[in-house]
Amino acid sequence: MNQSNQLDALDRHLLSLLQENCQLSVQQLAERTGSSGATCHRRVKAMEEAGYIERRVALLSHDRLKAAGVSVLHALVEVTLEPQTQENMARFEAASLAEPAVQQCWRTGSGPDFMLVLAVQDMPHYQQVAQRLFVQAHCVRNVRAFFATHRPKFSHALPLQAPQGTTH
Repeated sequence: MNQSNQLDALDRHLLSLLQENCQLSVQQLAERTGSSGATCHRRVKAMEEAGYIERRVALLSHDRLKAAGVSVLHALVEVTLEPQTQENMARFEAASLAEPAVQQCWRTGSGPDFMLVLAVQDMPHYQQVAQRLFVQAHCVRNVRAFFATHRPKFSHALPLQAPQGTTH
């Protein structure tokens, strides 16, 4: 990462590798990027300090957990507010961020005001969350929930290729 906080090709390569496997050692990163271990260590540390790397987590296998008797129900929920004031948007967003069942909260530009991804144990748990988030919030006009039956693909990776025509 250079002094203007721009990501160069090496930074992007390191981030791509780490977002696929954050357990790679500095030596493994160096081998895969063709850089020295010291350079990789310095770059990763700088990107962590600059906030490009928020945290390192373990991704759990939904299928293995299910086979072990751990029940998880995923709901994709569209939420429309009324009235659509900045105060109501901020209040609903804060409530969503405080709710442990909310895995993702997106404000959208057209259609519903928010899209949420919820992970709950079962339908009664969903109903408890819905009561807290949607019923008690008097500004919620409409809620549409879709329940996942199968997840053929899941990715957390962000596209990190440099835009065409740039040198970064």
